[in-house]
Amino acid sequence: MPINSTKAAITFLLILQTMLIGVNAENRRQQGDSLIKVLISMINQYIPVLKQASSLQEKQKKSLLPTYRRSEDK
Repeated sequence: MPINSTKAAITFLLILQTMLIGVNAENRRQQGDSLIKVLISMINQYIPVLKQASSLQEKQKKSLLPTYRRSEDK
């Protein structure tokens, strides 16, 4: 799978995961959970998503940085 389509797939999955967290929160609200409980649950679910997105962003930055040879390697 080419890199761009891999990034697009991962981005799509992160967006889908975020949307599902919102749907889950709405369901919990309709079942009578308090707003505070729902918000705390959402925050706890968003933390791994944000970590994944941050990790992907760091990997992308590293892949875009030019690599330089050390003087011993020349």
